[in-house]
Amino acid sequence: MKFVHIADMHFDSPFTALRTVDNLGDIRRLEQRKVFKKVIDFCQKNKIEYLFITGDLYEQEYIRQSTIEYINHLFQEIPNTKVQIIPGNHDPYIQGSYYATFAWSDNVHICKSELEVISEPELDFYMTAFTDFYQNKSPIERINVQNPNKINILLTHCDLNGAKDENGFSYNPISATKINELAFDYVAMGHIHKTNFKQNPKMIYPGSPISFGFDEIGEHGMIVR
Repeated sequence: MKFVHIADMHFDSPFTALRTVDNLGDIRRLEQRKVFKKVIDFCQKNKIEYLFITGDLYEQEYIRQSTIEYINHLFQEIPNTKVQIIPGNHDPYIQGSYYATFAWSDNVHICKSELEVISEPELDFYMTAFTDFYQNKSPIERINVQNPNKINILLTHCDLNGAKDENGFSYNPISATKINELAFDYVAMGHIHKTNFKQNPKMIYPGSPISFGFDEIGEHGMIVR
């Protein structure tokens, strides 16, 4: 199988750090669209079977319908690519969200619950979604890999070995030890904007495709396997 893994696009982000510079926020939002178009073009050109989007595709508070329509139009350009989307803490699957109300392209699957398993002939997907803006307890603890002889992939938006923030909230804290015990062939994660693919070949944060502040230096892009 061939797949592309991205996360943390944050479409329609307000780019608060750039507000003091004239039009720079608008320019950055246009760059978001251009980068996402490049991802879709790559999937189309290389006949990618799966596109994993592991959370924070858009900003629930700021997202516009025109942006959702733009995203969905690009999904329609790759009908032979199965798009697997995991809602994150910035775009949770909640009542009234575009995940719940918009008519997405037929090749798009959106995880709607805290834990979902999709079984295909040669592989199983284990998917976890945010159904609120915080998730203090991880559904990973309930996972039991059903078919160890198949390819098993976990898609999740999480804080690996994370702790509570200053307000006492957590963002799906997951133990790396627990994930290792489950022996997934690939763990597609989102939430952290810095990639870690050089440190761990199977438990991957792809990082955000673009930087969202002057503190997010270094490589940005996507994972291709």
